[in-house]
Amino acid sequence: MSRILVQPVGQKRLTNVAVVRLKKRGTRFEIACYKNKVLSWRSGFEKDLDEVLQSQIVYSNVSKGILSKSKDLIAAFGTDDQGKICLEILDKGDLQVAGKERESQLSSQFRDIATIVMQKTFNPETQRPYTISMIERLMHEIHFAVDPHGSSKKQALEVIHELQKHFPIKRSPMRLRLYVPEKNYSSLLEKLNIWNATIVSKDDFGSQPSIVCEIDPGLYRDSSEFVSNLQGRFEVLAHSVHVEGDTHADDYDDYADGLSVLPKESAKHTSELSEKFQKQTTVSVESGNAKGEGKQNKCSTCNAFFGDSKEFRDHFKGEWHKHNVKRKTRQLPPLTEEECMVDAEAGDSRADLKDYSF
Repeated sequence: MSRILVQPVGQKRLTNVAVVRLKKRGTRFEIACYKNKVLSWRSGFEKDLDEVLQSQIVYSNVSKGILSKSKDLIAAFGTDDQGKICLEILDKGDLQVAGKERESQLSSQFRDIATIVMQKTFNPETQRPYTISMIERLMHEIHFAVDPHGSSKKQALEVIHELQKHFPIKRSPMRLRLYVPEKNYSSLLEKLNIWNATIVSKDDFGSQPSIVCEIDPGLYRDSSEFVSNLQGRFEVLAHSVHVEGDTHADDYDDYADGLSVLPKESAKHTSELSEKFQKQTTVSVESGNAKGEGKQNKCSTCNAFFGDSKEFRDHFKGEWHKHNVKRKTRQLPPLTEEECMVDAEAGDSRADLKDYSF
Protein backbone atom coordinates (compact mmCIF):
# COMPACT_ATOMS: atom_id res chain seq x y z
CA MET A 1 0.00 0.00 0.00
CA SER A 2 1.54 3.27 -1.13
CA ARG A 3 1.83 6.20 1.22
CA ILE A 4 0.25 9.49 0.13
CA LEU A 5 1.52 12.82 1.47
CA VAL A 6 -1.40 15.15 1.95
CA GLN A 7 -0.77 18.86 2.60
CA PRO A 8 -3.34 20.52 4.91
CA VAL A 9 -5.90 22.59 3.02
CA GLY A 10 -5.35 25.63 5.24
CA GLN A 11 -1.59 25.74 4.63
CA LYS A 12 0.49 27.02 1.73
CA ARG A 13 4.21 27.11 2.37
CA LEU A 14 6.45 29.71 0.72
CA THR A 15 10.20 30.15 0.99
CA ASN A 16 12.69 32.90 0.19
CA VAL A 17 10.16 35.67 0.71
CA ALA A 18 9.96 39.10 2.27
CA VAL A 19 7.11 39.32 4.77
CA VAL A 20 5.01 42.46 5.29
CA ARG A 21 3.04 42.33 8.53
CA LEU A 22 0.08 44.40 9.74
CA LYS A 23 -1.64 43.99 13.09
CA LYS A 24 -5.26 45.18 13.14
CA ARG A 25 -7.97 44.68 15.76
CA GLY A 26 -5.70 42.34 17.68
CA THR A 27 -5.13 39.99 14.73
CA ARG A 28 -1.93 39.63 12.72
CA PHE A 29 -2.10 39.60 8.94
CA GLU A 30 0.85 38.92 6.63
CA ILE A 31 1.52 38.88 2.89
CA ALA A 32 4.38 37.23 0.99
CA CYS A 33 6.41 39.53 -1.29
CA TYR A 34 9.50 39.27 -3.42
CA LYS A 35 12.69 40.55 -1.82
CA ASN A 36 13.80 44.10 -2.64
CA LYS A 37 10.44 44.83 -4.29
CA VAL A 38 8.51 46.28 -1.34
CA LEU A 39 10.70 49.39 -1.09
CA SER A 40 10.54 49.85 -4.87
CA TRP A 41 6.73 49.73 -4.69
CA ARG A 42 6.56 52.24 -1.83
CA SER A 43 8.97 54.63 -3.54
CA GLY A 44 6.92 54.50 -6.75
CA PHE A 45 9.50 52.81 -8.99
CA GLU A 46 7.57 49.53 -9.27
CA LYS A 47 4.04 49.78 -10.70
CA ASP A 48 3.19 46.12 -11.39
CA LEU A 49 1.66 44.50 -8.30
CA ASP A 50 2.36 40.99 -9.61
CA GLU A 51 6.08 41.82 -9.55
CA VAL A 52 5.81 42.64 -5.82
CA LEU A 53 3.44 39.99 -4.40
CA GLN A 54 4.20 36.30 -4.66
CA SER A 55 0.47 35.64 -4.33
CA GLN A 56 -2.54 37.81 -3.55
CA ILE A 57 -3.35 35.78 -0.47
CA VAL A 58 -3.47 37.02 3.12
CA TYR A 59 -1.80 34.85 5.75
CA SER A 60 -1.89 34.80 9.49
CA ASN A 61 1.60 33.28 9.45
CA VAL A 62 3.63 33.13 6.23
CA SER A 63 6.46 31.01 7.61
CA LYS A 64 4.01 28.27 8.68
CA GLY A 65 1.79 28.74 5.64
CA ILE A 66 -1.37 29.39 7.68
CA LEU A 67 -4.03 31.35 5.78
CA SER A 68 -6.20 34.00 7.42
CA LYS A 69 -9.84 33.20 8.02
CA SER A 70 -12.53 35.07 6.12
CA LYS A 71 -14.33 36.15 9.29
CA ASP A 72 -11.09 37.72 10.61
CA LEU A 73 -10.62 39.63 7.34
CA ILE A 74 -14.19 40.97 7.41
CA ALA A 75 -13.89 41.96 11.08
CA ALA A 76 -10.62 43.83 10.54
CA PHE A 77 -10.96 45.27 7.03
CA GLY A 78 -14.74 45.18 6.43
CA THR A 79 -14.27 43.03 3.34
CA ASP A 80 -12.90 39.68 2.29
CA ASP A 81 -11.47 40.96 -1.02
CA GLN A 82 -7.90 39.79 -0.60
CA GLY A 83 -6.63 41.98 -3.45
CA LYS A 84 -7.66 45.20 -1.67
CA ILE A 85 -6.47 43.87 1.67
CA CYS A 86 -3.05 43.04 0.20
CA LEU A 87 -2.71 46.62 -1.07
CA GLU A 88 -3.50 48.03 2.38
CA ILE A 89 -1.04 45.71 4.10
CA LEU A 90 1.59 46.52 1.47
CA ASP A 91 1.22 50.27 2.08
CA LYS A 92 0.76 50.35 5.86
CA GLY A 93 2.44 47.15 7.08
CA ASP A 94 5.91 46.68 8.56
CA LEU A 95 8.50 45.01 6.37
CA GLN A 96 10.21 42.15 8.17
CA VAL A 97 13.89 42.09 7.23
CA ALA A 98 16.52 39.51 8.05
CA GLY A 99 19.70 40.34 9.91
CA LYS A 100 21.92 40.44 6.83
CA GLU A 101 19.45 42.59 4.89
CA ARG A 102 19.12 45.02 7.78
CA GLU A 103 22.90 45.21 8.10
CA SER A 104 23.22 45.87 4.36
CA GLN A 105 20.62 48.66 4.50
CA LEU A 106 22.29 50.31 7.50
CA SER A 107 25.70 50.06 5.85
CA SER A 108 24.36 51.63 2.65
CA GLN A 109 22.67 54.46 4.56
CA PHE A 110 25.83 55.01 6.64
CA ARG A 111 27.77 55.43 3.39
CA ASP A 112 25.15 57.86 2.04
CA ILE A 113 25.38 59.97 5.21
CA ALA A 114 29.18 60.01 5.00
CA THR A 115 28.94 61.13 1.35
CA ILE A 116 26.64 64.02 2.27
CA VAL A 117 28.95 65.05 5.12
CA MET A 118 31.94 65.00 2.76
CA GLN A 119 30.12 67.20 0.24
CA LYS A 120 28.99 69.73 2.82
CA THR A 121 32.23 70.13 4.79
CA PHE A 122 35.93 70.90 4.38
CA ASN A 123 39.14 70.97 6.38
CA PRO A 124 39.80 74.59 7.49
CA GLU A 125 43.57 73.97 7.49
CA THR A 126 43.83 72.76 3.89
CA GLN A 127 40.59 74.34 2.58
CA ARG A 128 39.79 71.00 0.94
CA PRO A 129 37.18 68.31 1.67
CA TYR A 130 37.92 65.19 3.66
CA THR A 131 37.78 61.83 1.91
CA ILE A 132 34.84 59.51 2.48
CA SER A 133 37.07 57.01 4.28
CA MET A 134 38.26 59.71 6.68
CA ILE A 135 34.68 60.87 7.32
CA GLU A 136 33.60 57.31 8.06
CA ARG A 137 36.46 56.96 10.54
CA LEU A 138 35.46 60.15 12.30
CA MET A 139 31.83 58.99 12.44
CA HIS A 140 32.99 55.78 14.12
CA GLU A 141 35.08 57.86 16.53
CA ILE A 142 31.98 59.71 17.78
CA HIS A 143 30.04 56.39 17.91
CA PHE A 144 27.41 57.47 15.41
CA ALA A 145 24.47 55.08 14.96
CA VAL A 146 22.25 55.19 11.87
CA ASP A 147 18.52 55.69 12.33
CA PRO A 148 16.90 53.57 9.57
CA HIS A 149 13.68 55.59 9.78
CA GLY A 150 15.36 59.01 9.61
CA SER A 151 16.35 61.07 6.61
CA SER A 152 19.98 60.71 5.52
CA LYS A 153 20.31 64.45 4.97
CA LYS A 154 18.96 65.31 8.41
CA GLN A 155 21.28 62.80 10.07
CA ALA A 156 24.23 64.17 8.07
CA LEU A 157 23.59 67.65 9.47
CA GLU A 158 23.51 66.21 12.98
CA VAL A 159 26.80 64.40 12.31
CA ILE A 160 28.43 67.64 11.12
CA HIS A 161 27.30 69.44 14.27
CA GLU A 162 28.74 66.65 16.43
CA LEU A 163 32.03 66.41 14.49
CA GLN A 164 32.62 70.14 14.90
CA LYS A 165 32.86 69.60 18.67
CA HIS A 166 35.81 67.23 18.37
CA PHE A 167 37.59 67.73 15.04
CA PRO A 168 38.66 70.59 12.74
CA ILE A 169 35.78 70.59 10.28
CA LYS A 170 33.59 73.37 8.87
CA ARG A 171 30.47 73.67 6.74
CA SER A 172 31.14 74.50 3.11
CA PRO A 173 29.70 77.92 2.21
CA MET A 174 26.84 78.44 -0.22
CA ARG A 175 27.38 80.60 -3.29
CA LEU A 176 24.53 83.01 -4.00
CA ARG A 177 23.86 85.75 -6.51
CA LEU A 178 21.83 88.58 -4.95
CA TYR A 179 19.93 91.22 -6.92
CA VAL A 180 18.68 94.38 -5.15
CA PRO A 181 17.53 97.84 -6.29
CA GLU A 182 20.27 100.44 -6.52
CA LYS A 183 18.91 102.40 -3.51
CA ASN A 184 19.28 99.30 -1.26
CA TYR A 185 22.70 98.26 -2.54
CA SER A 186 24.62 99.82 0.38
CA SER A 187 22.30 98.13 2.92
CA LEU A 188 23.05 94.76 1.35
CA LEU A 189 26.81 95.32 1.55
CA GLU A 190 26.55 96.23 5.23
CA LYS A 191 24.53 93.11 5.96
CA LEU A 192 26.98 90.87 4.11
CA ASN A 193 29.78 92.41 6.16
CA ILE A 194 27.91 91.55 9.38
CA TRP A 195 27.44 87.97 8.15
CA ASN A 196 31.18 87.70 7.34
CA ALA A 197 30.27 86.73 3.81
CA THR A 198 32.94 86.45 1.11
CA ILE A 199 32.16 88.63 -1.91
CA VAL A 200 33.25 86.88 -5.10
CA SER A 201 32.20 89.52 -7.63
CA LYS A 202 30.11 92.68 -7.96
CA ASP A 203 28.04 94.16 -10.77
CA ASP A 204 27.29 97.80 -9.92
CA PHE A 205 25.89 98.74 -13.31
CA GLY A 206 22.20 98.96 -14.16
CA SER A 207 19.11 99.68 -12.10
CA GLN A 208 19.42 96.39 -10.18
CA PRO A 209 23.05 95.65 -9.15
CA SER A 210 24.05 92.12 -8.25
CA ILE A 211 26.57 90.53 -5.92
CA VAL A 212 27.96 86.99 -6.02
CA CYS A 213 28.91 85.97 -2.49
CA GLU A 214 29.59 82.92 -0.33
CA ILE A 215 27.81 82.66 3.03
CA ASP A 216 27.31 80.10 5.76
CA PRO A 217 24.41 77.72 4.94
CA GLY A 218 22.87 78.52 8.32
CA LEU A 219 22.18 82.05 7.08
CA TYR A 220 20.26 80.92 4.01
CA ARG A 221 16.81 81.71 5.38
CA ASP A 222 17.93 85.02 6.88
CA SER A 223 19.45 86.10 3.58
CA SER A 224 16.30 85.07 1.70
CA GLU A 225 14.07 87.14 4.00
CA PHE A 226 16.45 90.10 3.96
CA VAL A 227 16.67 90.23 0.17
CA SER A 228 12.89 89.92 -0.10
CA ASN A 229 12.47 92.86 2.28
CA LEU A 230 14.80 94.89 0.03
CA GLN A 231 12.52 94.07 -2.93
CA GLY A 232 15.25 92.01 -4.53
CA ARG A 233 15.79 88.40 -5.57
CA PHE A 234 18.53 85.82 -5.30
CA GLU A 235 19.81 82.70 -7.04
CA VAL A 236 21.57 79.67 -5.56
CA LEU A 237 24.67 79.07 -7.66
CA ALA A 238 26.12 76.24 -5.54
CA HIS A 239 24.92 74.52 -2.40
CA SER A 240 28.49 73.81 -1.25
CA VAL A 241 31.74 75.34 -2.49
CA HIS A 242 35.12 73.61 -2.31
CA VAL A 243 38.57 74.58 -3.50
CA GLU A 244 39.10 73.05 -6.93
CA GLY A 245 42.29 71.82 -8.55
CA ASP A 246 45.23 69.79 -7.27
CA THR A 247 48.26 70.95 -5.34
CA HIS A 248 51.80 70.16 -6.46
CA ALA A 249 55.18 70.34 -4.78
CA ASP A 250 56.30 72.75 -7.52
CA ASP A 251 53.83 75.31 -6.22
CA TYR A 252 55.89 75.59 -3.03
CA ASP A 253 59.34 76.35 -4.47
CA ASP A 254 59.33 79.79 -2.90
CA TYR A 255 57.46 78.67 0.16
CA ALA A 256 60.57 78.35 2.30
CA ASP A 257 61.06 82.13 2.28
CA GLY A 258 57.85 82.62 4.18
CA LEU A 259 58.14 79.82 6.71
CA SER A 260 59.46 82.13 9.41
CA VAL A 261 56.28 84.20 9.45
CA LEU A 262 53.97 81.21 9.78
CA PRO A 263 52.86 80.22 13.28
CA LYS A 264 54.08 76.88 14.56
CA GLU A 265 50.52 75.95 15.53
CA SER A 266 49.25 76.21 11.93
CA ALA A 267 48.96 72.42 11.62
CA LYS A 268 47.98 71.78 15.22
CA HIS A 269 44.44 70.61 14.55
CA THR A 270 45.44 68.49 11.58
CA SER A 271 48.18 66.91 13.66
CA GLU A 272 45.74 65.99 16.41
CA LEU A 273 43.41 64.52 13.82
CA SER A 274 45.98 62.22 12.24
CA GLU A 275 47.80 61.28 15.46
CA LYS A 276 45.18 58.74 16.43
CA PHE A 277 45.39 56.97 13.08
CA GLN A 278 49.18 57.18 12.96
CA LYS A 279 49.85 55.68 16.38
CA GLN A 280 48.43 52.26 15.66
CA THR A 281 50.33 51.80 12.40
CA THR A 282 53.62 53.12 13.85
CA VAL A 283 53.41 50.84 16.88
CA SER A 284 52.61 47.83 14.70
CA VAL A 285 55.58 48.56 12.43
CA GLU A 286 57.91 48.95 15.42
CA SER A 287 56.76 45.75 17.10
CA GLY A 288 56.96 43.81 13.85
CA ASN A 289 60.50 44.98 13.11
CA ALA A 290 61.68 44.38 16.67
CA LYS A 291 61.12 40.67 16.19
CA GLY A 292 63.18 40.66 13.02
CA GLU A 293 66.66 42.01 12.54
CA GLY A 294 68.35 43.93 15.33
CA LYS A 295 69.34 46.91 13.16
CA GLN A 296 66.47 49.23 12.22
CA ASN A 297 66.39 52.09 9.75
CA LYS A 298 64.04 54.99 10.42
CA CYS A 299 62.52 57.34 7.85
CA SER A 300 62.10 60.63 9.71
CA THR A 301 59.77 61.99 7.02
CA CYS A 302 57.22 59.16 7.35
CA ASN A 303 58.07 58.32 11.00
CA ALA A 304 58.37 54.62 10.15
CA PHE A 305 60.97 51.92 10.89
CA PHE A 306 62.41 49.36 8.46
CA GLY A 307 64.56 46.41 9.45
CA ASP A 308 65.54 45.39 5.91
CA SER A 309 67.98 47.69 4.09
CA LYS A 310 66.50 46.88 0.69
CA GLU A 311 63.01 47.62 1.95
CA PHE A 312 64.31 50.89 3.40
CA ARG A 313 65.81 51.92 0.03
CA ASP A 314 62.64 50.96 -1.86
CA HIS A 315 60.61 53.04 0.56
CA PHE A 316 62.22 56.25 -0.72
CA LYS A 317 61.10 55.39 -4.25
CA GLY A 318 57.51 54.68 -3.26
CA GLU A 319 54.43 56.91 -3.38
CA TRP A 320 54.10 56.86 0.42
CA HIS A 321 57.42 58.67 0.95
CA LYS A 322 56.87 61.07 -1.98
CA HIS A 323 53.45 62.02 -0.66
CA ASN A 324 54.81 62.77 2.82
CA VAL A 325 57.62 64.86 1.32
CA LYS A 326 54.99 67.10 -0.29
CA ARG A 327 53.17 67.36 3.04
CA LYS A 328 56.41 68.22 4.80
CA THR A 329 56.92 71.23 2.52
CA ARG A 330 53.53 72.49 3.71
CA GLN A 331 54.36 71.88 7.40
CA LEU A 332 51.76 69.11 7.61
CA PRO A 333 52.26 65.97 9.73
CA PRO A 334 53.13 62.69 7.98
CA LEU A 335 50.46 60.14 7.10
CA THR A 336 50.55 56.39 7.36
CA GLU A 337 50.71 54.26 4.22
CA GLU A 338 46.98 53.54 4.42
CA GLU A 339 46.11 57.22 4.86
CA CYS A 340 48.25 58.14 1.86
CA MET A 341 46.31 55.73 -0.31
CA VAL A 342 43.05 57.30 0.92
CA ASP A 343 44.38 60.81 0.34
CA ALA A 344 45.35 59.87 -3.21
CA GLU A 345 41.69 59.14 -3.91
CA ALA A 346 40.71 62.66 -2.85
CA GLY A 347 41.10 63.90 -6.42
CA ASP A 348 38.44 61.47 -7.63
CA SER A 349 36.21 62.40 -4.71
CA ARG A 350 36.45 66.11 -5.50
CA ALA A 351 35.54 65.41 -9.11
CA ASP A 352 32.50 63.44 -7.95
CA LEU A 353 31.32 66.38 -5.84
CA LYS A 354 30.24 68.24 -8.98
CA ASP A 355 27.73 65.50 -9.80
CA TYR A 356 25.83 65.95 -6.53
CA SER A 357 23.64 68.82 -5.33
CA PHE A 358 21.86 69.01 -1.99
